[in-house]
Amino acid sequence: MAAAFDTGLFGREGGYAVRIMDLSGGNGAEPVETIRGFQTLEHANAFARRYVRDSVERCRNRGMSPEQVLAAWFAFGEDAEVVGGAEQAWRSAAELNDFAARPARDAEDRNWRALDPRRDEEDEEEE
Repeated sequence: MAAAFDTGLFGREGGYAVRIMDLSGGNGAEPVETIRGFQTLEHANAFARRYVRDSVERCRNRGMSPEQVLAAWFAFGEDAEVVGGAEQAWRSAAELNDFAARPARDAEDRNWRALDPRRDEEDEEEE
């Protein structure tokens, strides 16, 4: 297997991956799953951001304060961690407070499925 070679923000031999972490502790410190096949860091970052945004929104109930949303997310949500992006990788901590304070207004902000590289694999299998 070839070693991964980082060519910057727009490419990496072998691609990037995103680890999905269950914050409820049901899986311990291990990721629930690792999604591979992101050809660019931008793609992996966008997927991780939308995945976390969706997780925060699933933890939100009407009338909750931002602090309550965060508490629910840390108890029941899922975090996403970009693998292979070093300092340029998106991190939930950068936007988590904003996510909790402002509900998503656009469904696209939450649509991580449209960016899922496994979707491309399924499309190829159907052809």
